[in-house]
Amino acid sequence: MIVRGRQLPVLELLRRQIAGTATGAEQCRFRYPTAISRTLGLRLVEVDLGSATVEIDADPAVHGNQQGTVHGGLIVELADAAIGTAHSTVVGPDETFTSIDLRAVFLRPVWQDTLRATARPAHAGRTITHYTCEVIRSDGKPVATITSIVTTLRGDQSHGR
Repeated sequence: MIVRGRQLPVLELLRRQIAGTATGAEQCRFRYPTAISRTLGLRLVEVDLGSATVEIDADPAVHGNQQGTVHGGLIVELADAAIGTAHSTVVGPDETFTSIDLRAVFLRPVWQDTLRATARPAHAGRTITHYTCEVIRSDGKPVATITSIVTTLRGDQSHGR
């Protein structure tokens, strides 16, 4: 049970949310679920130290582009949510982070489907971490590969972020 005023480590809170054992009273220093995740209907389905998997039920009636397929921006947001969640599990108590690069390679279109984005570090340094994130459809075929560089902020750089 959480002691009033005590914040849980990010990984512990996220694991409780996935397991369905979070009461809603628990807190951590980051906002989970994020506002954009709630708005878009993103679901955290797996998390471990430095990795995360996020899903969405993509529908072109809601998430579509002018061609009638799921918008690439939604696919990138799904991957960015997985990457940010993964990195939030490894930063220290007086640290925060921000993306400094994000690149997407789209491999095939998506119509209505459940998409799953899994983010893992390709290289983790003290300040800079390179992530790869594969987004797949429910049939297991890859939709996009996203890479991101995330920098960990410390000291004065981390305040207010």
